[in-house]
Amino acid sequence: MSTKPRPLFLKDRRDTPNVPGGGRKREALVEKSRIAIREGSHSFHAAARLFDKTTRERAWLLYAWCRRCDDIADNQHMGGELGDQSNAEDRLKSIRLLTRRALDGLPTADPAFDAFGLVAAEVGLTEQMAEDVIAGFQLDAADWRPRTEADMMRYCYHVAGAVGVMMAVVMGVDPKDKDTLDRANDLGLAFQLSNIARDIVEDDAAGRCYLPEMWLVEQDIEPGQHTKPHHREELAEMAARLVDLVEKHEAAARVGAARLPFRSRWAVLSAARIYGAIGRKVRKRGIEAWNSRTYVPRWEKAWYGVRGFVSAVINRPHEPDQPIDWGIADYRPDPA
Repeated sequence: MSTKPRPLFLKDRRDTPNVPGGGRKREALVEKSRIAIREGSHSFHAAARLFDKTTRERAWLLYAWCRRCDDIADNQHMGGELGDQSNAEDRLKSIRLLTRRALDGLPTADPAFDAFGLVAAEVGLTEQMAEDVIAGFQLDAADWRPRTEADMMRYCYHVAGAVGVMMAVVMGVDPKDKDTLDRANDLGLAFQLSNIARDIVEDDAAGRCYLPEMWLVEQDIEPGQHTKPHHREELAEMAARLVDLVEKHEAAARVGAARLPFRSRWAVLSAARIYGAIGRKVRKRGIEAWNSRTYVPRWEKAWYGVRGFVSAVINRPHEPDQPIDWGIADYRPDPA
C-alpha cells in the first residue's frame, strides 16, 4: 500500500526550542539592557552600579523589559513624548503575548522581552508578577483616574511596587518571603509617589492626573484646574501630602533592605535616598516646584551613595514612626 508523501512544510518543520532568552546569547542581551538603562534612567543606572556583577546584570535585564513595555504602552521612545494613543488595547495585547512567549523561552524578536525571559528563568520571576506590572499600563490605557488615596496607592503598586517585588527576587529574596516582598513593594511605592509629586504639571499636559479626586475636592479645586497658577498653594499642599507618604514607605522599605546581602542593601538604601530627595526637594520648593523640573544632580547622588554605604555597613534601620500593618494585599484590587 502506498502512502502519500508528507507535505514539505510538515516534513521540514522543526519545533522551536524553548530556551531562556529566546536563543539569544546572554552577553548580547546584557549589553543591550545596559544601554537601555543608561539611556532610560540615570538614577536607576547609578544605583545599579552598586550591585555585585550578577545582580547588576539581572537588574539591567529586568529594567530593559520594564522600559520597553512602558514605551510600547505609551507609544513613545525611552520615556519621551507620548505618541498616538489610539489602539492602546492592541499594544497591551502585544505586551502580554511577547511576555508570555519570553516566559516560555520562545524567541520574541525583541531583545527586551528576550532579556526578561532570561532573567525570569534565572531567578524565578512569574507570569503573575509580570501581569501585576502590565495592569498598570492597562489603567493608563483606559484613561483611569484615582478617586481615593487607596486607588492612587493601587496604581503605584502596579507601576512601581510590583517592579520592586521583582527586583527583590532578582536580589535573591525567596518568592515565598512575603514580608520582605512587602517591604520591597514599599520602596517602589515611595519611588512612584515622588515621581507623581515631581510630574504633576507634566502629567496634566499629557492629559493625565494621578492625584486622588477626593484630594482635589477637599481643596475645592475645579475639575481639570489643579495646575492653574491660582491653585499653586493647594498644589503644594497636596505635593507635601504625597511626600509624607513617600517617607512612610521609605522608612518601611529600609526594614526589608536590612535583610539583603550587603551590596544589594547598599544599592537599595542609596536609591531610596535619591528618590526620596526628589520628593523632599518638591516639598521644599513649594509653589515654585513646577517652574522647572526637580532633579538630583550627580554630585548629590554620589553623596547619597556614600550615606547609603554607611547605613548598609551599620545595618540598624530606624523603626518607622508608624507600625507596619500593611502589605501587598492592601494594594492589589479585590479579585471580586
